[in-house]
Amino acid sequence: MTRKLMLWLGAATLLFWVCAAAFGALVMREEFDEVFDSALQETAQRLMPLVVDDLFQRAHSPDPRRIGDGALEHEEYLTYQVRDREGRVLMHSHDAPAQPFDAPLGRGFWDTATHRIYTEEAVSGTLFLQIADPLAHRREATMEGALSLVIPLLVLAPLSMAVIWIVIRRSLGPIEVLRREIGARDGGNLSPMGMIGLPVELDTIAASVDRLLERLRTALDAEREFAANSAHELRTPIAGALAQTQRLIVELPQGPAKARARGIETSLSSLGHLVEKLLQLARAESGIGIADHAIDLVPAVRLVVEDFGRRPENAGRLILDIDGCGTLIRKVDVDAFAIVLRNLIENALIHGLPDIPVTVSVRIDGTIAIANAGPVVPVLELQALTKRFKRGATTATGSGLGLAIAAMLIQRMGATLELASPARGRENGFEAIIRIP
Repeated sequence: MTRKLMLWLGAATLLFWVCAAAFGALVMREEFDEVFDSALQETAQRLMPLVVDDLFQRAHSPDPRRIGDGALEHEEYLTYQVRDREGRVLMHSHDAPAQPFDAPLGRGFWDTATHRIYTEEAVSGTLFLQIADPLAHRREATMEGALSLVIPLLVLAPLSMAVIWIVIRRSLGPIEVLRREIGARDGGNLSPMGMIGLPVELDTIAASVDRLLERLRTALDAEREFAANSAHELRTPIAGALAQTQRLIVELPQGPAKARARGIETSLSSLGHLVEKLLQLARAESGIGIADHAIDLVPAVRLVVEDFGRRPENAGRLILDIDGCGTLIRKVDVDAFAIVLRNLIENALIHGLPDIPVTVSVRIDGTIAIANAGPVVPVLELQALTKRFKRGATTATGSGLGLAIAAMLIQRMGATLELASPARGRENGFEAIIRIP
């Protein structure tokens, strides 16, 4: 906005000044013509009696008499000739030609290619005095007057541009402040701006944004509260039904009834897993990701890895590689980060080879990689794995939501997720790489 205003206001101001200078030069030329014509006419009227008296006191000669012979030569702006009724030159100034001026013998003004001539008659139309003023003299005067208007313009134009720039910057300063404050608000920062001292036009906008942020915070809080309540309400009945089913399996003798009970157990376990993923998805869509304060992510990584390692089926299947990265400070919501890490590690354990451990690597540059060993995933299939309910060519159990949830939360954290198959430094396997700037 500042650049556009500078260009448009500067161009408009310069254009107006140029037009004003051109109009001033035009008016100046008209005024100069009036002044020069008046001086020309006044000179002719005052010179005519002297010329007539001089002619009658001197003897007549067939050759024109040149005034100024023997005197100090000087440049004349005005030259004159005295002519008779037949047009012969009787007298002329020392700079005037001996040939008659190219102007008719009649009172008034006449323009030639080089001069403006005024003719004054006397002695009942028998003598004519013609005074010539060079047009170059008038053009020179007009040009000098125009330059006196243009030269200050060249000096004042940069100065006016600087003044315009200062005024625009100060006037648009509150807009820039408001822009930065609004730009700082996102899914992780919904705090009110609370800006004061803004102009009336911007104060209304800031108040409206604060009200919108308040409504958004209320909606997100309600969303998170609903997710937490739903988790409690859904998990408990499913866990209770699963426990009763497992007890029933123990009590039933071998036979079709026990096989059906095992099928119910499998279905309830899948349902519980799906409910957990749906709740994670709801939390991801509620906007969590960025935190107001930076936290150390290394303890969170250790906690999640240890939690998976306590399960009997995962014994010896996880390797944590910190590689001297004692701390990793980032502005990341710890719950969102834990959900991402749990989904990626769970995905690696389910689809990786059971006899080769899954590696979780943390680097000081903000890179966290989870790699396993297993079949290579085709490139086209790899690009589609972050879509909801999209699964690769596998017979392992799963909902197809783990990578979708992780990708959504990573994006909200301002990080990037890269999927590679085969894993880096291996001939097979799958690797998920998180880069947190």
